[in-house]
Amino acid sequence: MVCLAGKAKFCLAWTMTTRIPSLNWLRVFEAAARTESFAKAAAQLNMSAAAVSQQVKALETQLGTPLFQRHAHAVTLTEAGRAYLPSVQQSLLMLETATTGLFGESREQRLFVQSVLLFAHGVLAPGLAEFQALHPQINLALSTGNMATDFANRFADLQIVFGNPNLFGSEGDELMREVLFPVALPEIAAQIQSPQDLMKFTLIEVSTHRASWVHLFEEQRLPHGQARYFFADNSLMAAELAAQGLGVALARAPASDAVMQRSGLVPCLPEISVPGQEAYHLIYPDGSALRPAAKRFREWLLDFVRTVGSRLAEGSA
Repeated sequence: MVCLAGKAKFCLAWTMTTRIPSLNWLRVFEAAARTESFAKAAAQLNMSAAAVSQQVKALETQLGTPLFQRHAHAVTLTEAGRAYLPSVQQSLLMLETATTGLFGESREQRLFVQSVLLFAHGVLAPGLAEFQALHPQINLALSTGNMATDFANRFADLQIVFGNPNLFGSEGDELMREVLFPVALPEIAAQIQSPQDLMKFTLIEVSTHRASWVHLFEEQRLPHGQARYFFADNSLMAAELAAQGLGVALARAPASDAVMQRSGLVPCLPEISVPGQEAYHLIYPDGSALRPAAKRFREWLLDFVRTVGSRLAEGSA
């Protein structure tokens, strides 16, 4: 490109903007990628499926690479599309949040919270009706994850993580710790009269947790060389596998209480339980810069987990 001296600023601005895809293309791509369906994206965006396809094609043309693989009745993300999606989602959410923070909303406030799946399922979900009743003007968007990468690729006002909080944010509050003990179907639990009886069954392990069966055995000074393991990637799946009679799972109270109860699992050895090695934390970049909706959620959550802890203490007394 040739730019005259007097028009250098214009040429530079034009060059920079041509590198950035149309915001509308990105919105359409995000909806299509999230649903992996041009038809579902069209319904969400109040467009036709053909228009969605045209917008996606225009984006692919500018980027010079396909983002979707087209099939007869479906679309799937290419490797490039899957890699691009988190950045697009984060950018759109940051733009929406910045707009809300600067200019406000007439009737409601948006709040983006991301949580470890087990905490969201077992602790957060039972209390959210109370939060919404107290703050009906706040429009809460909740997403879940398990791995550190799940929390690194998406924007959130607040994150509830498990493990080392320094991996996720600069400030935070410890919410609660966990207690581990073996659980199984009643007919299996009845066959386990001593710790050694655990070795007769498959032990269902959650591969993403540092505190595991080995931690329980070491804390109880129990031999475990003959143990047989089946690996799952989260505690909800481990509970379901135990409910299907596959073996013995580890409860992670109190976050796992709801799923264990609904799965029909009971403690195998009531006298055996050990504290976990890590805790749940509420994480945020800067407490002084939290938006009003995030501050209200933080205050409510800290009070709510204290209430949960008090109920547990009363139940064990």
